[in-house]
Amino acid sequence: MRLLAISGSLRSGSLNSALLRTAAERLPAGVALERFDRLGEIPPFDEDAEVSSPIVVEELREAIQEADGVLISTPEYNHSLPGQLKNALDWASRPAGQSALNGRPAAVIGASKSMFGGLWAQAELRKVLAAMGGRVVEADLPVPHAHGLLSDDGRLRLPPELAERLDGILSELVSAAEVEAGLAQVAA
Repeated sequence: MRLLAISGSLRSGSLNSALLRTAAERLPAGVALERFDRLGEIPPFDEDAEVSSPIVVEELREAIQEADGVLISTPEYNHSLPGQLKNALDWASRPAGQSALNGRPAAVIGASKSMFGGLWAQAELRKVLAAMGGRVVEADLPVPHAHGLLSDDGRLRLPPELAERLDGILSELVSAAEVEAGLAQVAA
């Protein structure tokens, strides 16, 4: 099984990328986390360009469609998700009625330097993913003061209660992906 991971941060020292590295280590055997790291290359969404989408947009759509599930870790900017992440998801949701995420399980986590851990951005992102047709895990994982949890190896050292919440979200995402894969086999 393969999950697609997207960090909503473009920053090289991103806390959300560190959180995804931590998540990758906590997945059960047989589940791989593959990162899409080209968010910064996606141009602003333009409905006029929709029919001849840039190659990087097509690669994003294919990555989502080929994955068994999607895990996004997002920072929070002005109590919402980053513009570049929203822009990429707008591209992936098009053309209308043909969202790459349609029926695909998705989960949202987030890390922040703030005391709220990106909680509002996660709520906004779950709303966007549901509008795109995703089967969204409703749990959240706000990791507050994440800069204090960063280890030398580029991962977050989560306190036990946050590690347990992350494990629960990953378990729910993997279970939903397994169900979806089973339904696809039955349909085939």
